[in-house]
Parts: sequence; structure tokens; C-alpha cells
Amino acid sequence: MKRHEALAPLSREHHEALILSQLLKKDAPVYKGLPTDDKGKVDYAIGLFITKLKHHFAAEEKILAVAKFYHDSIAELTTEIKEDHETLTIMFQDLATSKQQIIDMDLLGNFLQEHIRKEERVLFPLIQEHCDEDTLQQLKELL
Repeated sequence: MKRHEALAPLSREHHEALILSQLLKKDAPVYKGLPTDDKGKVDYAIGLFITKLKHHFAAEEKILAVAKFYHDSIAELTTEIKEDHETLTIMFQDLATSKQQIIDMDLLGNFLQEHIRKEERVLFPLIQEHCDEDTLQQLKELL
């Protein structure tokens, strides 16, 4: 399903976050221009969280505040997505001082990937299916 223009900016941002999720996993492939050592990966992850992901989460939550009224499944996912955002925030914040960074990076990478896939494969299609064009335009303006 082609992503509606109201949700396309969030989908584009998911690409960078998916690369981060892969980078953080155990036995991660080397990505050109990205850190290869654990400290570099942690610093990169925290920096991306502070500069982009925190704002991305807030933008998604603004959209969910409107879209949740259009279908019960969206309303249920809204709660789940917000809980995921809280969990991810804690995981990113705790990463720098973790005593088991390799394990925590892997857990964060896997959780972040699952979260993004949930939004891309479940949430966004539901929003596109159940919100009318006027609502989708309203969501676009929120971004």
C-alpha cells in the first residue's frame, strides 16, 4: 500500500531508525559512514534519539491523538505505541550507563525494529483505511 502524503514524512524518518536498529544488533553489518565500535554506536544512537527520534515520537503521538477516534483498532494501537515510545525513551536514556551495553544495544535494536514494523505494517495502513481525506490532510498539517 502506497503511503499517504500525510504519513510519508514519518515513513521516511523510519528508514534512518531502521538502519540504527540494525546497527545496534549483535553481529551488525558495517554501514558506510556509521560507527563500528560499541562506544561509537552508543554515542550515535543517543545522538539520533536526542536530535530526531524524540521529535519523531512526539509527531506520531500528535497524529494518534486525532486518528484514534476513527477506529477501535487505531485506539488500541495508540496506547501500545505510546507505551513503546516510553520504553524506547528509557532504553535510549539508560544505554550510556549500561553495565551490559552489548546486550542492551541488541535489545534496543530489536525492539526499535519491531516498533517501526508495527507502525508501518499495521498502524499506518489502518489510519489510511479508516480516516477520510479531510482527516488525513489535518494529520499532514500537524506535522
